[in-house]
Amino acid sequence: DELMKFRLNKTVAAVSSSALLLMAVPAIGIASASSASTKPTFVIGYEGPLSGSNAQLGLNMVYGVELAINNANATGKLPFKLQLAKYDDQGSNTYSPAQAQAAVAKKGLVAIVGPAFSGATRAAEPYFAAASIATVSPSATAAALATGIKNNNFMRVVYGDDVQGAADANFLVKTHSASSVYVIDDGSFYGAGLAQVVATDAKTAGASVTTNSLPQTCSPGYAPVSEYAAAATQIVAAAPKAVFYGGYYCDFGLLLGALHTAGYTGAVMSGDGSESSALITGTSPASAANSVYLSAAGGGSGGNLTGKLATAYQKLSHFPAKGALYATQSYDATNIIIAALQKISLKGNVALIRYNLKNQLHKTTYKGLTGTLKFQTDGNLVGTGAGQINFYQVQSGQIVQVGHN
Repeated sequence: DELMKFRLNKTVAAVSSSALLLMAVPAIGIASASSASTKPTFVIGYEGPLSGSNAQLGLNMVYGVELAINNANATGKLPFKLQLAKYDDQGSNTYSPAQAQAAVAKKGLVAIVGPAFSGATRAAEPYFAAASIATVSPSATAAALATGIKNNNFMRVVYGDDVQGAADANFLVKTHSASSVYVIDDGSFYGAGLAQVVATDAKTAGASVTTNSLPQTCSPGYAPVSEYAAAATQIVAAAPKAVFYGGYYCDFGLLLGALHTAGYTGAVMSGDGSESSALITGTSPASAANSVYLSAAGGGSGGNLTGKLATAYQKLSHFPAKGALYATQSYDATNIIIAALQKISLKGNVALIRYNLKNQLHKTTYKGLTGTLKFQTDGNLVGTGAGQINFYQVQSGQIVQVGHN
């Protein structure tokens, strides 16, 4: 059966040539829930960009994880103590495998919030899946991460790009009457996937569609930034009613600056990879970001922590919860892990606890700040996603929510 296969599977990639990752973690003994001094300690990891050009998105998330862990520990009611471990993959599929292997080898680690970016998730998942470690992402939306997979160790608390891309296309074509749409992607697993959905659904909605791919420039080794000036000139010549960009805020800011210089005046939109205040500060001039539309899979909420949670979040992070995209989703992802961990036996070694926790997450229903969370066998949320995509616009240098679909 599955458990027997799991116990026999010792082919997980090694952190060193002599150590299997699954065997690198000592067994965690049974502890009494009544004695704080003998409670076992479990680790919830976060993997995402904590440095590099897209670090702000990762910082938004990791403080949401830390807030949830702090609040859970503060109750004193858990039969265990929790710690946070951080794994910085810079949002890169190049760096994420090493971070995943380090997480698998971490003593007491039982689950991961993340990975944050879709490409990094795809590169890390073979290691997490082999160790039966649940990864609950606040933000990795590529449809392919869940398509056709049963009892997936990867789960997400937002709807995928199949839902978001359709909503974005309808927003441009139906809500804003864009009869022609120029769709650009950044060549990444996430950006290309989202752009493809938008292009397909915009055509279905009746628009004429032109597509183009502009490789990322905000990371080392990519094409020079000058590509945006040439692309902006082409866009102005084509005169589409709207431009959609599938990618991340760093490069999107460069494109916005080029479009401003070239004199483009149509509607411009991007997805959650660009939904960050860093988009505005990274656009030159910053005013070129004004009127831009953004979308994010927000679980039907405004996407922000509020009240005492917002105050506690800002104390941890030293930036406001308002506008901290995916902080709330990270808070919810952590809490559903904690809820599931309380429902399984804490006996046995960490490998068995990881396995049981992954399975329990598929059985757990949790009422979070973003809505009721329950996972399908493929890791997607239960439901159609209707009403779950939030739309924003940059107005006078601020990102303001303007509706949801």
